[in-house]
Amino acid sequence: MLISFEGIDGCGKSTQARLLTETLQAEGRDVLLTREPGGSPGAEEIRSLLVQGAGERWSPETECLLFTAARRDHLERTIRPALAAGRSVLTDRFADSTRVYQGTARADLRAMVDRLHALMIGVEPDRTFVIDIDPVIGLERGMARGGAEDRFESLGLEFQQRLAQGFRALAAEYPDRVRLIDGSGPPQEVAARVRSAL
Repeated sequence: MLISFEGIDGCGKSTQARLLTETLQAEGRDVLLTREPGGSPGAEEIRSLLVQGAGERWSPETECLLFTAARRDHLERTIRPALAAGRSVLTDRFADSTRVYQGTARADLRAMVDRLHALMIGVEPDRTFVIDIDPVIGLERGMARGGAEDRFESLGLEFQQRLAQGFRALAAEYPDRVRLIDGSGPPQEVAARVRSAL
């Protein structure tokens, strides 16, 4: 399976991706944990361009092209080989992030995002978990992390609120694939909700 974790900045999706990976490995499954942007050497180079610097460093259109380029490299060099070898792949973000961030929250580019995805990626996860939390909490967590990878957090609370709305709408749009997970409470409680939904 290809399983993706999505949500606003600071929602806990990276923690949940790691916890589900550990749970599935303990159950004897062969699992690869990866991330976007990144997950392959070329995509990791593109990552630094996307997550560092000023919030308005790139236009939404340029962001979309950069994310798609990184995703294509990730798909070719990491995801497809792992799936072909019989492994399950858990990814911290995938195409739904581009649909929400660049497609709706940054600009009205959803049609372009979907066309690029169909042309260059053509793969959807078997299951997507959207970790849903209050944008105020997510932004506080994201800013508290520190470090250089805070470009999207720097766009502020209103942007995080638009993201949250976008991810909730995505869950309604793809009910067979996307599961909205209550992200409140301790990580292990959220992890139990994820495992039950899987």
